[in-house]
Amino acid sequence: MAVNAADVKALRERTGAGMLDCKKALEEAGGDLTKAGELLREKGLAAAAKKGDRIATEGIVESYIHGGGRIGVLVEVNCETDFVGKTEQFRTFVKDIAMHIAAANPKFLSREEVSQAELDKEKEILRNQALNEGKPEKIVDKMVEGRMNKYYEENCLMEQSFVKDPDKTITTLLNEKISAIGEKISIRRFARFELGEGLEKKVDNFVEEVMAQAKL
Repeated sequence: MAVNAADVKALRERTGAGMLDCKKALEEAGGDLTKAGELLREKGLAAAAKKGDRIATEGIVESYIHGGGRIGVLVEVNCETDFVGKTEQFRTFVKDIAMHIAAANPKFLSREEVSQAELDKEKEILRNQALNEGKPEKIVDKMVEGRMNKYYEENCLMEQSFVKDPDKTITTLLNEKISAIGEKISIRRFARFELGEGLEKKVDNFVEEVMAQAKL
């Protein structure tokens, strides 16, 4: 069911969980704020959000190289203590994030990183698409808003569906790890390099290639 943006905001303020997780909880709860809050707590997402104000300066910088050097990724993921940073559970999580970045090719870490110029450009394209489809002027802006959410889901790492489990977003996966480990964890930054990027070349399905190489 469609949920009210005001309810999503209210649930976020109550629980501290991410906007997307709040939206999904409300949809699952049929719009019931109390039940949605309980669902978030059951999943550990509300508890994870409470750790958000802690300082995380430990962790690791992980690399992932695909296809004999065709794609390379560096990602920095932080945690609170050096002890956690050395655990297999934490390092496996970071490796999964690096592999996901190689496969899904996010442009930004989160929607907050998207520049205003980029947003204006994308909204103009989406607006023109809607008008060319013959949509009434009065509903075009609402359509653009909806399609921008799809843009964020495709281009922002934290809102992408995890390649190894598409039912989870990267934010959901992160919050699960926070709850399991008991420390604040944050994906701070990443860089993705692709051989010949910007040059004319054959287009391959890198998601399938990366998953095949990882034998998933």
